[in-house]
Amino acid sequence: MVNKSYCATCIGVDAVIVTVEVDLSVGVGIHLVGLPDSAVRESLLRVITALNSYGFHIPGRRIVVNLAPADIRKEGSAYDLAIAVGMLAVSGQIQTESCGQFVMMGELALDGRLRMVPGVLPVALQARAQGFHYCIFPAESAKEAAEVEGLTVYGVSTLAEAIEVLTRRDDCEHLRVSRTSIEEVALHVGNDFRQVRGQHTAKRGLEIAAAGNHNIILVGAPGSGKSLMASCLPSILPPMTRDEAVETGKIYSVAGRGASRPGLMRERPFRAPHHSASLVSLIGGGSNAAPGEISLADNGVLYLDEIAQFNRSLLDALRQPIEDGKVTISRAKYKVVYPAHFMLVASMNPCPCGYYGDDTARCTCTRGAVDSYLSRLSGPFMDRIDLQIWVRSLTAAELLGLANPKAPLPPEEDSGTIAKRVLAARAIQARRFAEEGIFTNAGMNARQIERYCALSDECRKTLEKILDRMGLSARAYTRILKVARTIADLAAEPDILPAHLMEAAGFRFLDRRRIID
Repeated sequence: MVNKSYCATCIGVDAVIVTVEVDLSVGVGIHLVGLPDSAVRESLLRVITALNSYGFHIPGRRIVVNLAPADIRKEGSAYDLAIAVGMLAVSGQIQTESCGQFVMMGELALDGRLRMVPGVLPVALQARAQGFHYCIFPAESAKEAAEVEGLTVYGVSTLAEAIEVLTRRDDCEHLRVSRTSIEEVALHVGNDFRQVRGQHTAKRGLEIAAAGNHNIILVGAPGSGKSLMASCLPSILPPMTRDEAVETGKIYSVAGRGASRPGLMRERPFRAPHHSASLVSLIGGGSNAAPGEISLADNGVLYLDEIAQFNRSLLDALRQPIEDGKVTISRAKYKVVYPAHFMLVASMNPCPCGYYGDDTARCTCTRGAVDSYLSRLSGPFMDRIDLQIWVRSLTAAELLGLANPKAPLPPEEDSGTIAKRVLAARAIQARRFAEEGIFTNAGMNARQIERYCALSDECRKTLEKILDRMGLSARAYTRILKVARTIADLAAEPDILPAHLMEAAGFRFLDRRRIID
């Protein structure tokens, strides 16, 4: 006699349904097969102890537990619940005629309580895709899975509650997890651009970057406001759309961070790893191929402060994910693909002492030292930065807000006002790319650039002059087109104009010269 129950395993952000087959036959012993790792093999002891704690008995016969498909390695402790249910069902201790409609996951404690497990959001999505009607997850993990439409999710705290759902589902409405109500996410988050005095060029560049999800670097002396402006960026980013929230939520779920908030993520992630971060922590990998910082920043911001202090090989490893919007982690027998549609925001000093090009002439570095410092960022890496902005130091009058009485300084624009313009530009892009599989201008490929960045004859002549004068690469050329498209969207212009191209090219000062002389 063979009983089947169902759980799942995650490969990257995609789930695979696992069939737990339990057979009871003549003989002695309990055997677990199906390519389990050590954590899965140890589940037998947890399951047996948990069942004994509830007064269930373990049949004194030969029990074989098979986790199918057998060619996929099973890792972690999330199979405990399905194995326990299978053993109880095959021995006739519970009646579970509807077990085939459930996908269940959970780690059993020795007293029968259920502990949270990672990856329930992609599991719920896959369960719905394969026609399952119900899911049983630990109560701490079930909230994020409840966001999946067309699926009934139960959050249970003990093995007894799980058995109750399987045997008396109609009486378990109190265990059903309802979908979190969608609340409007405030656009004002963290620091406000109203706190930033002056720096209108930099603030304009950050607005463009936010509107089109473009990569940006801020170069300037210490204390010029680079880090403050970067910390203000989340306050002008719109909340994630549902599709974006599902994509990013799957990554956080697999990483075991999905239960830290009810339901799907609404705010965009802002990740700021230290320059001492390792390659694995930034890109992802390790023994279990976990997502790294670039994937945790998916549909949000990856902020690298003092980027010149990062290892150059680590920065060059970012080049492919920036271009492809994904990262592939390869192992001997499998590979994992994680989304990585992040906006790279970087800041750095222009030289070792930090004051090269500053109006105070405090720099003590030689020209060779300056060039050596800037060369820590390779040319191919800089090609992938859409906006390169020089942040000058403020004068005392600007810093203190002093002004000529005859010409008073206007109040600084607050983040809410900027956010409205960004949201309007994002709405234009959402309509434009509704059938394209991307969300913003920065994600356009060559075909989409040709379609959505068509240029008039006047624009072609303007761009030809720009390219000849600046000596740009083909990649920098496409970056200018993408930024110009975003500038046009901010102006609600259907077509790119010469002024948009000129402004976009003006944000590539490091291409004209490694630094302004």
